[in-house]
Amino acid sequence: MQCAEVLRVQAYFDGEVDAVAALEIERHAGHCPECRALLEHLASTRARIRAELEFAAAPPQLRASISRLLDEEVRRGNPQRAPRVPLRPRPFWLGALGGMGAALAAGLAFFFLLPSLPNPQLDDLVTAHVRSLMPDHLIEVASTDRHTVKPWFAGHADVSPVVVDFADRGYRLVGGRADYFDQQHVAVVVYQHGAHVINVFTWVAGRRALPEFATRNGYHIACWKLGNLQYCAVSDTGWDELQGLVRLVRASGELDTPH
Repeated sequence: MQCAEVLRVQAYFDGEVDAVAALEIERHAGHCPECRALLEHLASTRARIRAELEFAAAPPQLRASISRLLDEEVRRGNPQRAPRVPLRPRPFWLGALGGMGAALAAGLAFFFLLPSLPNPQLDDLVTAHVRSLMPDHLIEVASTDRHTVKPWFAGHADVSPVVVDFADRGYRLVGGRADYFDQQHVAVVVYQHGAHVINVFTWVAGRRALPEFATRNGYHIACWKLGNLQYCAVSDTGWDELQGLVRLVRASGELDTPH
């Protein structure tokens, strides 16, 4: 008989469950051969799609500009409410071609939301970020000392990321952990900025480029490459604050990279 959790496993793989449900499903898949095989099949299918299909995308600067405008609009309307952009374009714009204003909304949805669909890695990043916020999931090596955190990755991740404490600039290094997605052991350096956690993920870059800026379900994502490594910072902090850390990490990485 088919396992009763199969549908939930598929939803988990698509990033459609919350962090608590994701943890339950991961535990279940650990001892259910059928669900584990399903996850492996879905992962291999996704990898093949990424390798063999190419998707056109709007320029990252355009998506970043629209995202900032949306954030500003929400803050003006309700300062206490965090901006939230759906994972998939809502069907409201399917019938929004009746007027000029609706046509503009549809155009923005096409250029900003639609290009995000063919990037399941972004959903993986947000899922990993949300999961890390659960108790005892954020940090595996807790330290503000880069000479403690960076060597720890040697036996736990496939890459050696940039690790620097920027406490004097408002971004305190609190530790690191290893995560797993895209069939890699990913290094995650964790920073604290005010009340916000910023996860900086690092793994070996694939053939397909990630957008420089993106928003998923209210979380901001900033991505860049350094050599053969892909970096992505994820947080619910504001764009300016997130990009402040990105500039610091990129500058430090470029200084350490031989030319």
